[in-house]
Amino acid sequence: MHPSEPPFLRIQFYLTAPYPCSYLEAREARSQVAAPAHLIGGAAYSRLIREGFRRSGHYTYRPHCHGCRRCVPARVDVGGFQPTRSQKRNFRRNQSLSARILALEFHEEHYALYRRYQRARHTGGGMDIDDSEQYTQFLLSSLVDTSLVEFRDGDKPVMVAVVDRVEDGLSAVYTFFDPELEKRGLGTYAVLWQIELARRLGLPYVYLGYWIRESRKMAYKSNYRPLQGLVDGVWRALEA
Repeated sequence: MHPSEPPFLRIQFYLTAPYPCSYLEAREARSQVAAPAHLIGGAAYSRLIREGFRRSGHYTYRPHCHGCRRCVPARVDVGGFQPTRSQKRNFRRNQSLSARILALEFHEEHYALYRRYQRARHTGGGMDIDDSEQYTQFLLSSLVDTSLVEFRDGDKPVMVAVVDRVEDGLSAVYTFFDPELEKRGLGTYAVLWQIELARRLGLPYVYLGYWIRESRKMAYKSNYRPLQGLVDGVWRALEA
């Protein structure tokens, strides 16, 4: 490609080798990765998000599995969103938490919270033994507009959300919380909080990653309606 071409036209895509699927048992997965990372700035990243990609550190990717299309990119229609009774109760229950939007920097207490969360929720998955460098590469390495949202209960952090801002919304990258407070529904509150933030910013969507009907870990996204999914290259209402 000629160097004078717009950056997006110089982005290339490659397939990873097969690896065990994280969501469906006895299946292999592959990802399509956009590269080089330094060309994926705000505009290019926003376009990739609209085309079903996600971000992990400097890697921007989407599932590309032979014979399987169960991973459906999903986003919440902020303007049409109406919380359920349960979600309203969750929001009231957790409004006592103080939220701060922080720069993308390392905080020892965030890392300690991350380690507790991984040990409780994902033991044996590999991420439960991440050292500080791996944590930083996974969540604190970004070439786009990314913030940490810290939620504190009194003097201690109980949840941290990593959030990207794109042209037409927010992209929920990753959230971790105090596993001892699981009954408070902090993960739900994080999504509701981001929907409300997008509303205040005048942004139409909150991107939630992939909805997978058969995966308990991913099917919860259908609780946020109206939910749209990218199907055959078109964003349309998901009847989950």
